[in-house]
Amino acid sequence: MATEVSQSVRSRHIMPDWQVHMTDWIMQHYIDRGLSVEPVVLKSPPPPQEGHQYLLYMHVPFCHTLCTYCTFHRFLFKKYKAREYFKQLRTEMRMAKDLGYDFRSMYVGGGTTTILEDELIQTLELARKLFPNIKEVSCETDPKEIASPTFKNLKGLVDRMSIGVQSFDDSILKLSDRQKFGTGAEIFERIAACQDLFPTCNVDMMFGFRGQSLDMIARDMELIRQLNPRQVTTYPLMVTSQTNKSVKNVIAARGQELSEQYDTILNTLGKHYRQLTSWTFGRTNDEGIDEYVVDNDEYLGIGSGAFSFLGNALYVNTFSLSRYAQRIQSGQMGTERRRIFTPHQILQYRLMLAVFSGRLNRKYFREVHGVNLDTTLFKEMTGLRLIGAIRQDPDDPDHLIVTKKGKFLGLVMLKDFYSGMDNVRAQLRAPLKACDM
Repeated sequence: MATEVSQSVRSRHIMPDWQVHMTDWIMQHYIDRGLSVEPVVLKSPPPPQEGHQYLLYMHVPFCHTLCTYCTFHRFLFKKYKAREYFKQLRTEMRMAKDLGYDFRSMYVGGGTTTILEDELIQTLELARKLFPNIKEVSCETDPKEIASPTFKNLKGLVDRMSIGVQSFDDSILKLSDRQKFGTGAEIFERIAACQDLFPTCNVDMMFGFRGQSLDMIARDMELIRQLNPRQVTTYPLMVTSQTNKSVKNVIAARGQELSEQYDTILNTLGKHYRQLTSWTFGRTNDEGIDEYVVDNDEYLGIGSGAFSFLGNALYVNTFSLSRYAQRIQSGQMGTERRRIFTPHQILQYRLMLAVFSGRLNRKYFREVHGVNLDTTLFKEMTGLRLIGAIRQDPDDPDHLIVTKKGKFLGLVMLKDFYSGMDNVRAQLRAPLKACDM
């Protein structure tokens, strides 16, 4: 495995510190106002609306060990609990079918989704049987799971396997508590051996660590080029109120440093891959997008801690494993929280996703939401133009080009939004007791 970067990487900050901090402040303002959920008494989320397309999200909240920086909903793995949980997932999936839902794609997140491969296989087989219109199943795993001799059994059931590598640099793996999954060299070899099992293999990389030099990032991107997976995701580190206090103040890069690291990724990986979103790269333009919220206006979540976005509302399933089991056994789905958004809040959310995905088009807002983008979101659009995040496409009056600065802005905004979602998770996990786990 090559480990040399031929010369020191020259990079620049795409956005000055004050603009990054201002973006963080504005996003926090809107998140504090709008991103909270209240208890609700429902047997299930609402039924599907005719003509709408939906994605099925399934959450598997179990891990063998808990990473210090991870903010997702997860519990330490206990086999008997996990087996019962998968049975409950399959029951809730049937409830979704009985409500009238159909799905065109499915995303399995965690936790470690492949922690019980036989149960996952049985669940995916049921999903494809209940919802034959599913064209793509995307699934996450970690670098240790792919070394299992039975991992190949997922071939034919999973269309896109996403492997959480984060970095091939051993010092970064140690800083992020990921050395337990193997050394960078070992992880490289495992991916090389298994990536052809699936139509799309996505490698998740992470930047934004303090002390992660530009040469380190360039070396990671060079190793990605050698592996040549079909898709690469370069997430920024997200530090939230839920992040372990022992690492919270020592692992995250600052605004300008984050900007320079991002520019390094664009100047290295961007030479060999097409940029699909602010942080996703693919060999071709027809790759499946890893951020399911970008390609799917609405999605239904099943499992403990799963989120659904349906119509004008966010629904959240109970974070208690015991409460989830009780609801399923009593014929109810997992939903126990809800937030209804105003039409303007939904439009702001869609604008953020459009900038992030680089697909900002007036036609979408006109035909899907029935609004004039430039007048309805006048303040937001004016701000994007003034900082140079967008410009008019001279060849298409409906299309707005998202600039390099705009792509970084989209990354910062979605990072802040996901951090806000993680804070919601933290609030819902806080009251859990031992009997809930």
